[in-house]
Amino acid sequence: MIKTPVNPIQQATNEYYLTRQNEMESNVRSYPRKLPLAIAKAQGCWVTDVEGNDYLDCLAGAGTLALGHNHPDVIQAIQDVLASGLPLHTLDLTTPLKDAFTEELLSFFPKDQYRLQFCGPSGADGTEAAVKLAKTYTGRGNVIAFSGGYHGMTHGSLSMTGNLGAKNAVQNLMAGVQFMPYPHEYRCPLGLGGEAGIDALTYYFENFIEDVESGVVKPAAVILEAIQGEGGVVPAPVKWLQKIREVTKKHGIVLILDEVQAGFCRSGKMFAFEHAGIEPDVVVMSKAVGGSLPLAVLAIKKEFDAWQPAGHTGTFRGNQMAMATGYASLKVMKEQNLAKNAQERGDFLQSELKTLAEQYPCIGNVRGKGLMIGIEIVDERQAQDRIGAYPADGVLAAEIQKACFKNKLLLERGGRGGNVVRILCPLIITQAECEEMIKRFSQSIKDALNATRG
Repeated sequence: MIKTPVNPIQQATNEYYLTRQNEMESNVRSYPRKLPLAIAKAQGCWVTDVEGNDYLDCLAGAGTLALGHNHPDVIQAIQDVLASGLPLHTLDLTTPLKDAFTEELLSFFPKDQYRLQFCGPSGADGTEAAVKLAKTYTGRGNVIAFSGGYHGMTHGSLSMTGNLGAKNAVQNLMAGVQFMPYPHEYRCPLGLGGEAGIDALTYYFENFIEDVESGVVKPAAVILEAIQGEGGVVPAPVKWLQKIREVTKKHGIVLILDEVQAGFCRSGKMFAFEHAGIEPDVVVMSKAVGGSLPLAVLAIKKEFDAWQPAGHTGTFRGNQMAMATGYASLKVMKEQNLAKNAQERGDFLQSELKTLAEQYPCIGNVRGKGLMIGIEIVDERQAQDRIGAYPADGVLAAEIQKACFKNKLLLERGGRGGNVVRILCPLIITQAECEEMIKRFSQSIKDALNATRG
């Protein structure tokens, strides 16, 4: 029997593996450039590299590992599938496991109102499918997306993503995408700030859709995140999101909520859109839905299920192992009320970080919901803008991330110019681990400031 090489080579170092990766893998790799380690094992909120160093993981697979690494129920689900004789690959053929997973996932939506569509295993494919469905249902072609949004890196999903870095090198992306401003509590796109900014953006969206001289024909869909993730952890104001739901429903526009990162208890509710009390027409799910394994699923309101058979396919839409681990994860989330834990731990972290901001004014803003938190790093030595925001300091944010790594804390950045340090802890994180995270982060800010500002 062939043995898979999962154990590190005796006496190998992080540098050994990183050098080999540099030689064998494409330049497209990203995380090893910021987090230069080779992981040997992981458990819960901790990962251990090949040199035996333990890191507190507040990245968690960009939110995929809702239950942390190697949760016992997830491992048991994998073992049960392997022992059962169930095929690992089924296209979209039916299995008892798929039936149980479908029923469990639908239980988190209003009863008898939604159907599920299994897509290819990435969130990007989910957003591609959602937009194709909206165009099929409405017979229209345009899509409204929002500045700062992130919906994937495939051709269509990238066209609906706000960040220009990846788009500049790729010409002729999907046509018909109209971007609109997204509310931001620290960097209001209208330069108003506060409730005035939210009210103006709320009015602007409604007026834009209803203005017969807007210059843009009625779209097939509006796609957005209730909490922008890669855009810098920016929660949508409740009344703004409610108005978008009202207007799209009035005008027959399909409302797509991208819950790929914010979904599954991360925001303190099962889905981030629930904070606004709305019901989307289509919900895009990936990351945590597969219980750490690749899976993407749409929840579609029944009246919008306009597909013909095979209207959107994907070879790996029948990933049985991911349905097993997803089923186990959903059960744990419900039985252990992980939404509540995310809210309580998130409230503690935000409180501590805001206290830290009083000591370090380079922290311009702390925001988020639950265990989806953004820390906006600014250059407070420069002049404030008209609403009191300091210029973004992506250089310092990168140095903070580097210092966090040295202090054995794994974090990612996002936002404009990469100036927002992001926290995506596993939902199972304990109070003691949150306190340890704050301790390490505080030291890292101090170290980074010493390195960059003397």
